Amino acid sequence: MSQNETTTKIKFSEKVSYGFGDFASSMFWKLFSMFLLFFYTDVFGISAAAVGTMFLVTRIWDAANDPLMGIIGDRTKSRWGKFRPYLLFVAVPFAIVGILTFTTPDLSSDGKLIYAYVTYTLMMMVYTAVNVPYSSLMGVMTNDTGERTTLASYRFIGAFSGGLFVTATANTLVEYFSAGRDQASGYQLTIAVYAVLAAVFFILTFAGTKERLKPALEKSASLKEDLKDITKNAPWFIMLGAGISILIFNSLRDASILYYFKYYVGDQTVMFFGEVSQSALASAYMSIWLATNMIGVVLAKPVSAKIGKKNTFMLAGIVSAILSFIIFFIPPTQISLIFLSNILIGISAGIVLPLVWSMYADIADYSEWKTGRRATGLIFSSSSMSQKFGWTLGGAISGWLLAAFGFEANTVQTADSLLGIRLMISIIAGVGALISVVFMYYYPLSEDFMGKIETELELKRAENIEPVLGKV
Repeated sequence: MSQNETTTKIKFSEKVSYGFGDFASSMFWKLFSMFLLFFYTDVFGISAAAVGTMFLVTRIWDAANDPLMGIIGDRTKSRWGKFRPYLLFVAVPFAIVGILTFTTPDLSSDGKLIYAYVTYTLMMMVYTAVNVPYSSLMGVMTNDTGERTTLASYRFIGAFSGGLFVTATANTLVEYFSAGRDQASGYQLTIAVYAVLAAVFFILTFAGTKERLKPALEKSASLKEDLKDITKNAPWFIMLGAGISILIFNSLRDASILYYFKYYVGDQTVMFFGEVSQSALASAYMSIWLATNMIGVVLAKPVSAKIGKKNTFMLAGIVSAILSFIIFFIPPTQISLIFLSNILIGISAGIVLPLVWSMYADIADYSEWKTGRRATGLIFSSSSMSQKFGWTLGGAISGWLLAAFGFEANTVQTADSLLGIRLMISIIAGVGALISVVFMYYYPLSEDFMGKIETELELKRAENIEPVLGKV
């Protein structure tokens, strides 16, 4: 493979096709992060404490599942490449399991809990089977760091578009499908709509993208060697910590929104709109949160081009934390302030997300430069793992907080319960953002250093010889 081919600028149509993949994933990611805890407690009928524990316990398997999928992807050989085949073959199973996860069977309390454990675990497995290869795909489409940031931006435009589609339509669809049935049926039919769309978009991503980049020297590497390499990769550990922390921040906010508006804000009179229900306010809040995230995604490349990815990440994390702390002190009647803070946090938080994926691609290059081997799937699987750990810890903390402060579904909440809900969306979420900044402070891969790595790897790939081992 020639040097020119690996550095070819990606066409607009291919960037859009790549973005379709995260449109599909993020429809379900937002269902998981914003609706699943609420579904389990207020519709399915499981206690908040049980849900929080389930979120954490099921991650024991998923912790191994993500890097395992990365290892499988790295060793896959097909006419479609290493990673694209999974977008095609897992699309339909993904849709089926997604529907089952939001299905409420007529079972005892223990039976429901077992059903939730099984379907949620299967959901995370099929999510991994499609999302780890999808994430890794960016690392083999091009080695140009600027194009990677652009691809990451398209990815997150797709992601936030998918999430925005869900937040703007989910409550309406649930109410529509619940008419003449019940809320459980409404959720099941609503998820069926999203599941079919997700399968279609995964297949479109498969059809519209191309794998170009190969290691300078294709040589077999044992799992032991891959794992040994990654344990010596300091930037990988730093990004893992930063990624988990920022996802805790996001997941705490996401998981608490429906509770925050249903039990704390309630119905409110809004200027120009009159009396607005808490459900409509929650939908608007979630949609604006995602829409402003998209603004941040667009800003990520120009801002990071001026001050660097690391500094951009740290600045955005600090702003997100401070604004989150402020939310705790806003009374429920101040709807304008609640939504203004949401807009500002949405922009700052949105800047971070494409940087994470672009930096993982840089870490894959660093690993190849340092070791002579490229384990793209294994490295990118950590990004999916950090997503799941962050979301899982955020969801578990949310469930445990609700239980600890005495939350009971579908009743008037006590002052302690309302305090827990407010802490979830503000103070505790903000601490997660601050911890990500601490991790990022130690991140060593600057733009100048990555430029040196890119130049050396391009030469070695063109010569198709083993790179000289790098040292840091």
